Amino acid sequence: MRKRLLSGVLAAVCLCLSAAAQEDEVLVSTVPDTQGLEVGAKAAVVMEACSGKVLFSQSAADRLPMASTTKIMTALIALEQTGLDDVFEVDTQAIHVEGSSMGLQEGDKASLRALATGMLLTSGNDAANAAAVRIGGSIPGFADLMNQKAAQLGMENTHFVTPSGLDDDLHYSTAYDMALLAREALGNKEFAAICSQYKMRTSYGNPPYQRWLTNHNKLLNYYEGAIGLKTGFTKKSGRCLVSAATRGGVTLICVTLDCSDDWNVHQNLYNRYFCLWTVEDLSTCIPALTVPVTGGTQQQVCAAVTQTAKVPVPVDGAGVEYQITKQHFLYAPVRQGQVVGEAEILLDGESVASLTLTAASDVPLLHEYVEKRGFFQWLRDLFFPD
Repeated sequence: MRKRLLSGVLAAVCLCLSAAAQEDEVLVSTVPDTQGLEVGAKAAVVMEACSGKVLFSQSAADRLPMASTTKIMTALIALEQTGLDDVFEVDTQAIHVEGSSMGLQEGDKASLRALATGMLLTSGNDAANAAAVRIGGSIPGFADLMNQKAAQLGMENTHFVTPSGLDDDLHYSTAYDMALLAREALGNKEFAAICSQYKMRTSYGNPPYQRWLTNHNKLLNYYEGAIGLKTGFTKKSGRCLVSAATRGGVTLICVTLDCSDDWNVHQNLYNRYFCLWTVEDLSTCIPALTVPVTGGTQQQVCAAVTQTAKVPVPVDGAGVEYQITKQHFLYAPVRQGQVVGEAEILLDGESVASLTLTAASDVPLLHEYVEKRGFFQWLRDLFFPD
């Protein structure tokens, strides 16, 4: 594995790609694997979470309704707020909404954490609306925040109108964009802790009291390693599912839009792609490096990597590159552990790890060394080192 990774890895890689360019590149790169493989969905994507590399795509850029998977964005924004456990009275008009509910009633009090739990487990439209009004002042005001967040994440083919995911002609996304959103959401510790629970206790009511909520995501029971995220369904959208699973240190994200057999499709896609990925310590693949030293007892010093970089990579090492930056030279004295550069590890142009290069040994000033040891001792050490 390491030999394969070393071959041709020291290539200059541009890190500043536009979101659109990233999307075009990753979707095109999956075409060979997509050939001969088609799932029963209008759109689908499998993405490796660490790098964002797309492993499988089917109509992944098509704009489609995404139903209650919308609540991934709503809950994420809610959980990014301060005062998550502050209790407030929910807006009466906001909770009067059709569809699935966490059971909020007029006069009920809840926290944003409780509402996020109701969104992610029982898919409460009332919870989504209540959080939206609390944060954005109104449903349209919160939709603006959702679209701003989508733009920040590079979700270029997404537009939000409702916080719950109820149908609207201007409410749409793509399988690829929803994978980007899932990747961001999994990076939020509060979000990841909630969406991974099959059952969870939370508190709300008038006055608030403890109650249990059950997750609609059956994949948490069906598939070993499943860790979330969200289900969705309307007559217009069909069955939608954004899920994630972890195996052997590798996390994959799977999205299907309008897929009648989504539970099985997600399991089959995970089984197909987990076996193609592994976790490697890429720090061991960085070649030996030296940095010139001026005015020292040695003309150069070795640059060492003291950290590890255990990251998910394809089993064949494809797409792994290193971008090395180091100082052109150092002035003596050089101290062991002194920072001399950086090694950036990339997978298909996406940074997956950054390692610090440090001096492997001391390099004293030449004149100080000569004064301390004597000229003839210095000559001996120069020509007959230990």
